Amino acid sequence: MATDLATPPAKAAPKARRRRRDKVPLGTALLRYRWLYLMVLPGLAYFVIFKYVPMYGVTIAFQDFLPFLGYSGSPWVGLKHFEALFSGPDFGRLMANTLILAVLHIVFVFTAPVVVALMLNELRINILKRSIQSLIYIPHFLSWTIVFSLTYVLFAADFGVLASWMRDLLGDTAKIDYMAQEQWFRQLIILQQLWKMTGWGTIIYLAALAGVDPNLYEAARMDGAGRFRQLWHVTLPAIRPTVVVMAILASGNLLDTGFEQIWLMTTSLNREVAEVFDTYVYYAGIQNSNYSYSTAVGLFKGVVGVILIFGSNWLAKRLGQRGLF
Repeated sequence: MATDLATPPAKAAPKARRRRRDKVPLGTALLRYRWLYLMVLPGLAYFVIFKYVPMYGVTIAFQDFLPFLGYSGSPWVGLKHFEALFSGPDFGRLMANTLILAVLHIVFVFTAPVVVALMLNELRINILKRSIQSLIYIPHFLSWTIVFSLTYVLFAADFGVLASWMRDLLGDTAKIDYMAQEQWFRQLIILQQLWKMTGWGTIIYLAALAGVDPNLYEAARMDGAGRFRQLWHVTLPAIRPTVVVMAILASGNLLDTGFEQIWLMTTSLNREVAEVFDTYVYYAGIQNSNYSYSTAVGLFKGVVGVILIFGSNWLAKRLGQRGLF
């Protein structure tokens, strides 16, 4: 009996020694993995210099900032600029335009890479599959200026290729200025985003699909599942965590519709539906030199983005998913 009682401490001793052996001092770890840490330094320096240090500038959202007085000399006004934003005549229109584009982006642009990745995953001809992948990746590397130029060449009222084709097909009554009319602005924005972003977004989902165990498909076929059943019960559950993570990340950019694309597509005729928070910050801050007010608008966007990320992450966990953090 005494021998039996003495056995557990003897077994626990190696575990305690192993834990002490695994704890490496910080200086030793830095020296041992010095080349890895050196490789991290450029990226870390980038985020510190261009992301974290400029965050001090958001303090001017609570000031009447004057450049010649600087951060410390400008008078503090509290929430004056936020009150002006929320009570101003432009807030409702900006919020509506931004949210409509955000919803359209989620419905069409966010789901398109998933659909395309699933379709490419079903292709069995590798040459065709790789060719399609290469073709749909190329637009990602084009700037929004080039995308706008191509859109103008296609949809311009006088010489646009597609506009002329529609006019020849339906007669002079089909002469529509797609680039200027309000009712066509959002459709063109979503078409541009689909063309430019879909191919690049499929990379993530194709990588997730590559990690699906082929034995799962074999087991499903042995149970009599067809292609659609395999897609529904094997493929989609396998990429669900990736879709959830991408949805959480996308939720943080709900009010971030992108400045360059919207600004290029905005004209004096469609400004009523085209102006969003991103372009409004430019007009208010750069053109009108109202730096404090435009900073307040940008800070509002950032706070909403942080709340949406934490909220969507909490919702994902409540629904049984892993979440982002």
